[in-house]
Amino acid sequence: MNQLSAIQAFLKVVDLGSYTRAADALNLSRTQVSKLVMQLEQALGARLLQRTTRRLQLTDAGARYRDKAQLALQQLDDAAAELSASTNKVHGRLRINGPMSFGIRYLAPLLTEFMQQHPQLTVQLDLNDRRVDLLEEGYDMAIRIGHLDDASYVAKPLATCAMHVVAAPDYLARQGTPRALAELKQHRCLTYHSSRHGNTWHIAKQAISVDSYFASNNGDSLVIAAEAGLGIAYQPSFLVQQSIRQGRLRTLFNDQPAEQLGVYAVYPARQYLSANVRLLSDYLKQGWGNPATWDID
Repeated sequence: MNQLSAIQAFLKVVDLGSYTRAADALNLSRTQVSKLVMQLEQALGARLLQRTTRRLQLTDAGARYRDKAQLALQQLDDAAAELSASTNKVHGRLRINGPMSFGIRYLAPLLTEFMQQHPQLTVQLDLNDRRVDLLEEGYDMAIRIGHLDDASYVAKPLATCAMHVVAAPDYLARQGTPRALAELKQHRCLTYHSSRHGNTWHIAKQAISVDSYFASNNGDSLVIAAEAGLGIAYQPSFLVQQSIRQGRLRTLFNDQPAEQLGVYAVYPARQYLSANVRLLSDYLKQGWGNPATWDID
């Protein structure tokens, strides 16, 4: 038995809750994964997983062994990272998820730079605006923006992003400029329809209810609509920075403190953090800067 392979198989089964999903993630057959876990149990002389018709459950011994095995793999990975750092070698495969608009503008450019520096690393980058299940869908990490409320994930802060109320000069000339937050209710607003809070804008620690004139599940389309004079939008600085600098959009309520959203690297809490994920996270944090490159002057 290859003990390391058996430990990795056991941890993957625990993380994904299924022999079949673990086999897919490890590029092995279900029979191979089951055999590795069984051999590990035999070598340890203890049952690690309780098998039922509906689910897998850790035994007390399995829970204790999982914690120590995760720590051991983390230490092995750290040792490999230290050795690799001296020869500038990052290798293996990363599967990453991120938001579409932000990913195109700010994640993909730095990620390609990172890969050019580490040619032995292969990456699959999936960009979309849905909250994926990292464990269920086999992602090593995700970039998330906003408030995080899932305790099953660990989040590493990388940067911040300010939110801005914006409108085109043409719209303001036609419809007037709102002076108080309550006046937003009288204006055409451009909102996210995929968000639970799309029609509620959090500005200056207030929850402002607005009426949606145009709704979309993508921020770029909302910015396009705002630039065309369709209405008022509430967007992050990474989407509207250039439009404001070039005069296509104006910011409103500049006397109010802007809401700050966190930009995070997120990974499963039950999964040890690989050196590749840690090094990439550090690279992104340094590359985006503090203040971040998308902050409005």
